Amino acid sequence: MQRRLTRILVTGGCGFIASNFILTLLEQRPDLHIVNLDKLTYAGNRMNLLALEQDPQRLEQRARYVFIHGDIADPVLVPRLLSEYRIQAVLNFAAESHVDRSIHDSSPFITTNIQGAHNLLEAARKAEIELFLQVSTDEVYGTLGPTGLFSEQTPLAPNSPYSASKASADLLVRAYHETYDLPTVITRCSNNYGPFQFPEKLIPLMLTLAQEDKPLPVYGDGANVRDWIHVLDHCRGVELAMDRGHSGAVYNFGGNAERTNIQVVTTLLDLLGKPHSLIRHVQDRPGHDRRYAMDYTLAARELGFAPKYTFEQGLRETILWYQDNREWLDRVQDGSYREFMNAWYEDRQ
Repeated sequence: MQRRLTRILVTGGCGFIASNFILTLLEQRPDLHIVNLDKLTYAGNRMNLLALEQDPQRLEQRARYVFIHGDIADPVLVPRLLSEYRIQAVLNFAAESHVDRSIHDSSPFITTNIQGAHNLLEAARKAEIELFLQVSTDEVYGTLGPTGLFSEQTPLAPNSPYSASKASADLLVRAYHETYDLPTVITRCSNNYGPFQFPEKLIPLMLTLAQEDKPLPVYGDGANVRDWIHVLDHCRGVELAMDRGHSGAVYNFGGNAERTNIQVVTTLLDLLGKPHSLIRHVQDRPGHDRRYAMDYTLAARELGFAPKYTFEQGLRETILWYQDNREWLDRVQDGSYREFMNAWYEDRQ
C-alpha cells in the first residue's frame, strides 16, 4: 500500500514531536500541505515553529502551512477544518503527556486524550477521510520484567492515568476501524528525546539542572529502564506509517537504546563535564513502570523502519541544541512551569 497524501491535519503541531514532524515534512515533501491545530497549552509552543513562520528562506514551505489555534475537542471547529481545507488524513499527536502531572490531576488527560480523540474520530468518520493516524506510546503496554520486548500483540496494561488515557484512545481508534471501517493506523514509540522537548522530561530537565549546578533528582534507585528513540527517527516512522501502514494496523517504533535512568543521567553529566555528586535519589513515583523495550520487527518488515541515531550521537546533538537555544529554553520555563517543578521537588524531599 502506498498513499499519496497532500493535505493533512496535524494536531498538537506546536508540541515537541509534532513540531519536528511538521518542519521535516514541509522541507522534504514539496507537494504536502499541513494544517496545524493546537490548543497551545503549556507544552505547545509556537516558538518551535519560529523558523517556519519567520525565516525568509522558508517562504515556499510557509505557503503550504496553516496554523489554527483551537481545541481537538471542539465539535464545531474540527469538522469545519476537515471540510474547509479538504483534509485527507488526520494525524493525532495532540496529548497531555507528563506522567507526574497525570498523577497530580488526571482531568486534563481525560478531556484531551480521550474526549479529544473521540471528537477527531467522529469528524473523520463523517468526512470519510483516507486515514486517521493515532500517535501513541509504549506506556500503554505497562511494564516488562528484566527480559522480553513489547510487541504489537502485547496486551494493554497501563499503570498511570496518562497511559490509561492513551490506551483508551487507542481502543477508540480500533473500535472506529472495526465498527465503521474507518482507515486507521496506530503507532507506539519508546521514549523520545531531541530538539524542542519541554524541560519537564528527563533529558532536558537533567541537562538544565546540571548546567546550573543544581541537584539532579533521580527516582528511586534509578534502575528503571527505557528504550530511547531520537525524535527524528520517530518522525520518520510516523511518516512511513502514514504512507505505507496497513489500515487497522499497529506499529511499534524503538531506538534500540535501552538505558537505565541512572545511566542516562551519568552519561549526560560526563558529556557536560559535571560531577556525579549532583545526583540526588528521591522518593519513587507511584506506579513507576520498571522497564520498557520495543520490538519493531513489524515496522521494519512492512514499513522499512530502522532507527538511524545511536543514543550517544543523539544525546550529544541534543545537548548542543539546548546550549545553542538558550532563549527558547528561558521562554518556555514560565511561571507556571517553575511553580509546578518547585512543588514537584518539595514533594520528593
